Amino acid sequence: MSDLHILVVGGAGYIGAHMVKSLAETGHRITILDDLSKGHPEMLTSGRLIKGDLGDGRLLDSIFSSDTIDAVMHFAAFSLVGESVSHPLRYFRNNVAKTTELLAAMVRHRIRHFIFSSTAAVYGEPTQTPITESHDCRPTNPYGDSKLAVEQMLHHCAHAHDFRYISLRYFNAAGADAGAAIGERHCPETHLIPLVLQTALGRRESIAIFGNDYDTPDGTCLRDYVHVTDLAQAHLLALDALIGGAKSNVYNLGNSRGHSVRQVIEAAHRVTGRAIAVTKAPRRAGDPAVLIASSDKIKTELGWQPAYEDLETIIETAWRWHQLDVTPSLSIDNRGACQ
Repeated sequence: MSDLHILVVGGAGYIGAHMVKSLAETGHRITILDDLSKGHPEMLTSGRLIKGDLGDGRLLDSIFSSDTIDAVMHFAAFSLVGESVSHPLRYFRNNVAKTTELLAAMVRHRIRHFIFSSTAAVYGEPTQTPITESHDCRPTNPYGDSKLAVEQMLHHCAHAHDFRYISLRYFNAAGADAGAAIGERHCPETHLIPLVLQTALGRRESIAIFGNDYDTPDGTCLRDYVHVTDLAQAHLLALDALIGGAKSNVYNLGNSRGHSVRQVIEAAHRVTGRAIAVTKAPRRAGDPAVLIASSDKIKTELGWQPAYEDLETIIETAWRWHQLDVTPSLSIDNRGACQ
């Protein structure tokens, strides 16, 4: 279904910008709301950008009053596990309190369809692998707690109001647009694949492995990497489902296979052909040892089929992007800090 008007909150960020591109390619109209504290307007290939805060009720009323919005996609969350442990109130304020304002505005203006960018962090330390959607949710960090709080809020809103939602629990988003038009840029960077590729490019001296004594085959954390374009495709399927009358639901998004930190570094070495220096560091607070998805539910119910399942292919798309991205914000000092 095309020619819908979608409000993409946090649309100038990494995943949001890829979502905007996919929405435009499928014929939808797009309004982007982003405070640009983390986002990059130059990543936007389409749509109308409104700079503002998702917790600003007056601004939201203005947006929802000025034009018909058919659905909202929400990507505007703080997402650093370690930072959430150090600054939990910052995470609950941004991820929960401000989302409450967004949902309240949607209810006021009778906006009925909502797609939420959630996370595998809601599960905490898994008791079974791969993780299904029925797994107990016991987050081990404030980031996961904040996302779970929103999911619980969505559940109650759907019962109380004429409102339906789909929550998509990402595992590890990675990669870049296949044409290298847009990609992943954070400052400071915390995601493994871009950190490894920045090291391969000489923008960092080394990549740190946080903990090598986990109960995994090589002692480093196992993660499930899913390509950002495949994430965007899942959102399109969720949008079609909601518009078509589907009930509220929750789905995992992953490739159902785990790769250790060491395996990612080795794969990046093969892709780039460059040496990648490695250092050891203590474990990070709140990091589970293993997070691997079962995505059978969304494949069965919505027909999702990832196009980028191979780790080296995912890294290759990111490598093309990082070689082209020479923005000044990627200037890194010897300690890995942004300059």
